[in-house]
Amino acid sequence: MVIRNRTSRTAAALAAAALMSMALPAASAEAAAATPRIDLKVLVVDDGGSSVEAITAELRDTGVPYTRVLLGASGRPVIDAAFLSDTVDGRPRARYQGVVLPNENPFGEGSAEMAALAAYETAFGIRQVDAYTWAHPGVGLEYTDNGGYSGQLDGTRAAVTAAGKAGPFGYLAGEVAFEDNSPLVPESYGFMGRPRAGYTSLVDAPAGAGRASLVGEYAHDGRTELVVTFGYNQHQRQFRLLARGIVDWLTQGVHLGRSRNYFAVHVDDVLAPDARWNSELDCTPGDYACPGGEGRESTIRMTADDARYAVQWQQAKGFTLDMLFNAGAGEEWKAENGGTDALTAQLLADKARFRWLNHTYTHPFLGCVQDTAADPWTCTKDAQGNVRYMSRAEISAQIRDNVAWAAAKGVPLDRTELVTGEHSGLRTLPQQPQDNPNLAGALADNGVKWVGSDNSREPAQRPVGAALTVPRHPMNVFYNTGTNAEMADEYNWIYTSRAHGGSGLCEDNPATSTCLPAPLDTATGYLGHIVPQEARTALRHVLANDPRPHYVHQSNLAEDRTLYPVLDRVLDDYRTLFAPGTPLVNQSMKDTGVELGRRAAWDKALAAGRVTAYRIGATVTVKAPSGVLAPVTAPTGTRKQLLLGTAEFGSAYAGTRSAWTGPELLQSAVVLRLPG
Repeated sequence: MVIRNRTSRTAAALAAAALMSMALPAASAEAAAATPRIDLKVLVVDDGGSSVEAITAELRDTGVPYTRVLLGASGRPVIDAAFLSDTVDGRPRARYQGVVLPNENPFGEGSAEMAALAAYETAFGIRQVDAYTWAHPGVGLEYTDNGGYSGQLDGTRAAVTAAGKAGPFGYLAGEVAFEDNSPLVPESYGFMGRPRAGYTSLVDAPAGAGRASLVGEYAHDGRTELVVTFGYNQHQRQFRLLARGIVDWLTQGVHLGRSRNYFAVHVDDVLAPDARWNSELDCTPGDYACPGGEGRESTIRMTADDARYAVQWQQAKGFTLDMLFNAGAGEEWKAENGGTDALTAQLLADKARFRWLNHTYTHPFLGCVQDTAADPWTCTKDAQGNVRYMSRAEISAQIRDNVAWAAAKGVPLDRTELVTGEHSGLRTLPQQPQDNPNLAGALADNGVKWVGSDNSREPAQRPVGAALTVPRHPMNVFYNTGTNAEMADEYNWIYTSRAHGGSGLCEDNPATSTCLPAPLDTATGYLGHIVPQEARTALRHVLANDPRPHYVHQSNLAEDRTLYPVLDRVLDDYRTLFAPGTPLVNQSMKDTGVELGRRAAWDKALAAGRVTAYRIGATVTVKAPSGVLAPVTAPTGTRKQLLLGTAEFGSAYAGTRSAWTGPELLQSAVVLRLPG
């Protein structure tokens, strides 16, 4: 009885303390009435240009709420005082924490809308981004003929200034190199100007005998603008490097949304051999239709030396590969090659060095029963005209037997993860427009919650029974090549016109590929052309807050080890561009699945208007639907309100702290206390 009373009194005291911590005012009632509420949403005024679209994409892809006003749309809202602010519970409210404009005044001289925005920004301390403008005194810069420059910027080696490093771009190592992917195509244009009074340059570049600004902060008339004087789109590296800082500057470091630079690489078919491309036949004998390929089959498989090199490379680069293995295919190879397998022995000796992922036991096609006599293959049907599918029991055995092998060998494995061979079992257009109806049950039988899919076919996460897909980016390093020359030869076949001896696929699909002007030299084409292009594509994904893993094949770690030059370039370029406090996030497929699921729930809540978030002084409040975690970014030193007291908020990344977060015990909202 004594214990029960003590427990009851303690619970009551905790509940009372919690209510007090939620109800106590941060300051006097008089001060609170004068402190405005700033809603955590951005206003985007869109002229249809690529620069505004790029910033909008950054907001959307990182989870920052925004309202978009299309300048050219009929019936668009008028931007006036009533549109921008009102009063809630007797307190002045700013509806937007930041404003993105196409330029410093897209409404025209003397515009009432611009006057309303200027008054709003001054009254509430709201910042404005001028997405793309020219260098002139109206934005705090000298004209370009006074120590500046205007023209093409391809290849310009800009740099973050000391003020930029101390401010919004401190996550960068320093250089902001403008892309120059083709000497035949102008890619960037802009203006560089020397700062006038009130302007602080954040990114500059050489101009004449000195340097001039490309991005800067212009403080004037009680307002602050971020002035960008070069054009860009959402994919260009120069924008991607600066995007995070633009948003942090705009929101003064406090906003909904969360961003990381992710990179994971799945190596499929480990322990199994892969069929080899035949440069004479221009096809792959032993793999679907290859006229004339009978008896000319050849395979590519890693060796023990390749496995040892993979470990050494990982240690040198500080990066972990995901090994997607087919144990049964390895056992078959061993039986056909004298009963020994040095590759498997070496990988098992270093099993703790890699992340391992189930890729099925023998890599069969888990969808419909295929008729491969023709190209493309088709699904076979029974006498009644029904598509024939691999059974639930067969699929389950492929999953279970690979797990059992791993357990017997002591291979660390998360049984909730699975990538099927060729992403089979999932719908494969056009031949198999639906999932194998037996797949979801087999996944459930084996506790699989995350199943890999091909991002080029299905970029969105979706359910497969109780499991969820995790889309993966295919890297253009071909599974059926082991040497640089083979890579260049097959690349030529795919990406050159028929007139140049290619397949003409690039001519038939101009929307998805571009024909090479001439075939690559097979001796130099891989390292000279393909590697830079594939590394650039992968790094673009990394810089876009895209957690989806990339996938290649074990053949790319064999023979010429074609994968490593691509990965070396991605990793080296990344570490040259970013400060140590902004590391690559190399996470598991399950963690990526969780991230994508949280994003989908958050986007749905935003679209339904079910998120309320605002800042009053040094207190941030976020309310979302029950069960939906909110992505929040805040300055270092931010504390989260607990039942009793506070705790440090989030995890450190790129100079800020951020987290997916929800209310604490007995709270209906997330409450954060900002530093200072």
